[in-house]
Amino acid sequence: MMAVPRPEWLTEGATALAVDRSGGKNLEIVITARGDTLDAPFDTQFGRAPTLILYDLEQEEFFVIDNRHCAEAAQGAGLQAAQGVVRLGAVAVVTGHCGPKALQLLSSAGVAVYSAAANTVAEALAQFREGRLSPLAQGEGRS
Repeated sequence: MMAVPRPEWLTEGATALAVDRSGGKNLEIVITARGDTLDAPFDTQFGRAPTLILYDLEQEEFFVIDNRHCAEAAQGAGLQAAQGVVRLGAVAVVTGHCGPKALQLLSSAGVAVYSAAANTVAEALAQFREGRLSPLAQGEGRS
């Protein structure tokens, strides 16, 4: 699998999370990463991950989202990233840890959050596909 060209609904730069998905179906998950391929290291910190991989489970394609504007924020990195994920319309997030406020926002928007222990994005994706991840519930988020 390889990255596909940037879709027209995904804007450039730091505003890459501001998207318009009106009318489109969505079977996509977000996986936190420290690189721009499926072989990239999996990042265990949701808001501070420099890269988010938006993976389309149906098309088996992925898009790379630069999350540095959230990761480098003085505060509120998790909430900013969560707002972006909600705008993307992803059905789930696969990460290591998610702060309580970000977890609450994602959960209230219907986005499932799963905790993984993986070395690479591909490994985290495989764990998700195989049903080996447990969803984080309210109260389990860590700052």
